[in-house]
Amino acid sequence: MANWKCGNCGYELEAETPPERCPSCKEACEFLDNTCYTPDCQFDGKDQRIK
Repeated sequence: MANWKCGNCGYELEAETPPERCPSCKEACEFLDNTCYTPDCQFDGKDQRIK
C-alpha cells in the first residue's frame, strides 16, 4: 500500500490510489506519493523529504 500526501493541506493517508478529493480539506488536490523507496526511511514507511 502506498502513502499519499495532499499537496494542498498536507493530509497523509495509506491507500492503493489517492482519492479524487482530500478527506481533510475536501478539495480536488494533487496527491504526492511519499512512500519510502530508499533504505534510510524503510522503518517509517514514509519519505519525510517530500513536503
